[in-house]
Amino acid sequence: MILRRQTRKILLGNVEVGGNSPISVQSMTNTDTRDVDATVAQIHRLEDAGCEIVRVAVLDQKAVAAVRAIRDGISIPLIADIHFDARLAVAAMEQGVDGIRINPGNLGGETKVARVVDAAHHHKVPIRVGVNSGSIEKDLLKTFGYPTAHNTDALIESAMRNVRLLEKYGFYDIKISIKSADVLTTVNGYSKLSKITDYPLHLGVTEAGGLIAGTVKSSVALGLLLSQGIGDTFRVSLTRDPVEEIRVGFELLRSLKIRERGPELISCPTCGRTRIDLFSLAEKVEN
Repeated sequence: MILRRQTRKILLGNVEVGGNSPISVQSMTNTDTRDVDATVAQIHRLEDAGCEIVRVAVLDQKAVAAVRAIRDGISIPLIADIHFDARLAVAAMEQGVDGIRINPGNLGGETKVARVVDAAHHHKVPIRVGVNSGSIEKDLLKTFGYPTAHNTDALIESAMRNVRLLEKYGFYDIKISIKSADVLTTVNGYSKLSKITDYPLHLGVTEAGGLIAGTVKSSVALGLLLSQGIGDTFRVSLTRDPVEEIRVGFELLRSLKIRERGPELISCPTCGRTRIDLFSLAEKVEN
């Protein structure tokens, strides 16, 4: 049995993240958020697949205007993904999102972060400090160098510096992610981060690739971390229909005996003794 690292608990809509709560599987839409019908339809497919938290890109005011209708049309918590413009984060919270993801490397400094925190306090919305290796603050890259498997200091300091900033304004409904496209950088970074904070961790390998490469990278990185009790929620990032992210995610949890959803398919890889079309049969069961 895997002994989970103890973390604080936050509430995203009706889903608990952290503490002793189940490790949740989430995804992100790839529709144009401004197209409410298409976005809601895709989220319904994700819900049917078992998705427990969903994120949408909020890229402009038209996307903000669509958020309320999207939120009203779905059952699972909705997170607004924000880059560059703190005003979009504030407006999205006013439209009823359940969570905000900010990228510390491009939000624009303490004054803008403070505005986001004020709104999050008012609307009781958790914030994910979501660091990506490709958009770390320039001063941290100058000090620590670009993140590698042997040096994840810039990733970690970017996250913790911004966590300290949120704490400065009395905000503690926080989860953290430090994502890289490299498996070992991801594993080593999260392993170190888990030793210095008890905030819940959102796991993921960013820009992981298509179905095969993305599944392999995510399974290795997330599998290693989850097997060590690290991680409270995760996304398997695939350049694919996001429903596939959920299917892979639950299979990953099943393989570690953490959570099981639906029946487990056990099938022979086939050989020269096979006398039936086992490929088609396995595919029908799997789908």
